[in-house]
Amino acid sequence: MIRIRSGTVKSILRVRPGICELTVEVEGRLERAVNYQDLTGPVQPGDMVVLNTTAVSKGLGTGGTHFVMAVSGCANKDAAGAGHIMKVRYTPSQVKVLSIEEKEHPLNYLFRKTASLGGTPVIICSLHSMLGPIAAVIARLCGDRVKLVYMMTDGASLPIAFSRQVTDLKEKGLLAFTVTCGHAFGGDIEAVNIYSGLLAAKAAGADIIIASMGPGIVGTDSEFGHTGLEQGELVNAAGVLGGRAVAAPRVSFADPRERHRGLSHHTRTALGKVALAPCVVPFAEIEEEKKAYITRQLIESGIQDMHRVVFLDASITMRAVADFGLAVSTMGRSQEKDPEFFLTAGAAGVYAASLINNSGGDGL
Repeated sequence: MIRIRSGTVKSILRVRPGICELTVEVEGRLERAVNYQDLTGPVQPGDMVVLNTTAVSKGLGTGGTHFVMAVSGCANKDAAGAGHIMKVRYTPSQVKVLSIEEKEHPLNYLFRKTASLGGTPVIICSLHSMLGPIAAVIARLCGDRVKLVYMMTDGASLPIAFSRQVTDLKEKGLLAFTVTCGHAFGGDIEAVNIYSGLLAAKAAGADIIIASMGPGIVGTDSEFGHTGLEQGELVNAAGVLGGRAVAAPRVSFADPRERHRGLSHHTRTALGKVALAPCVVPFAEIEEEKKAYITRQLIESGIQDMHRVVFLDASITMRAVADFGLAVSTMGRSQEKDPEFFLTAGAAGVYAASLINNSGGDGL
């Protein structure tokens, strides 16, 4: 189940909070690897490391790198004293965290007083690559009046440190803080599940919450065999907790796979069959032929009847991304190669911003 190889660290490429990207010599070849310092300790050139090489051997995309499992000479490492909640439970990599649900957490008193989202907009993404465009649009339309919080689920990457986008957005001041829920870990606040994670974001002062999996997604070319279904589950959770769910649909006319053409089958199933609570589904105004194609898909999937679908001007998206100097891509495609994907993500940001700017109204 795990392909293990030994290697030697040759160079350090980049260090970010909680993560170190490096090159290692493995079986006579120089290859890239990732080390999570909080799990395995620091590394430096010359160190011998034990690597999980499974993803590279399978030729995977996101996550297709070696991961350091152990560093020679770093056998003794102590965990912080606070916290009793384990994530990635019952595996050699289980992580102890201080979760907001625990009484020892400094924000626990606020969490326990927060029983509802109180109408807070919750933007629910289909892919992690939507995060940057949405955050940029909200920052451009709302400025620093809005505290934007990202809640990362465990539908893909588990360590939030793996996301370069999150690091970039926090450094640029576009994200106030992060929450990691379920088995995802490493956020500014830890939570046990999506419900307590959303309430944690609210308790800590979020004006708008973005909820989605981290980098990567599991797909199997089957209707229910993908982690994109979590979008429907998150819509339900936001509804249960009194939030205003805004679902960002996955749209592309550049993806060569027919099942992802126009409105992806991930979104059609998540919002058409899994989501039991109504939400707003914003789309960008695009050329009429493509808009008509998506409209047919919305009708056939049942999304048009169950949810509120809106088309709006999201042209600000490209400018906002450029203004903040964000490097964005999805499935290896840039904004120029897949404009509808990013414009649609931006439309969710435009709509959520309108809920804040038109406080007391119903958005656009």
